[in-house]
This record gives sequence, C-alpha cells and structure tokens, in this order.
Amino acid sequence: MWSQCPAVERHPDKMSGAWLFRGARVPVSALFANLRDGATVEQFLNWFPGVARWQVESVLDHETRRLSSAVAS
Repeated sequence: MWSQCPAVERHPDKMSGAWLFRGARVPVSALFANLRDGATVEQFLNWFPGVARWQVESVLDHETRRLSSAVAS
C-alpha cells in the first residue's frame, strides 16, 4: 500500500525492511505511534529533524485516502 506514496521508501537492508520516510531512518509507524500517543505533527517534526513536513502530510493524505476507499468498499 505504501509503494504509491512518494514520501516513503523500503529497502530490505535498512531497518529490517520497514517503510521509512524517504532519505531518513525513521519508520512511518513512528509517526502513527507518536500521534496515537498524543504528539502533534509539530512535535514529531522537532523530534525527527530528518523528516520534512511535506513527507508527513503526504503520508497522512495517503492513509486518509486508503481509509476512505476501504470505507466506501
């Protein structure tokens, strides 16, 4: 599902093949875990300076579209 999102990448030799923010060693799952635990996007960006705002927005948009299509099905 993430292969269509330009903000992320996955390589078998990086972080056990987890989906990462492109150009960083930060797993996409870290964004969702931090948001779930009450962090804001601003806090996440401060904690993970290798991740750009456009990447977070792209991941959140991608997930929103995925969930919307799942509900419509």
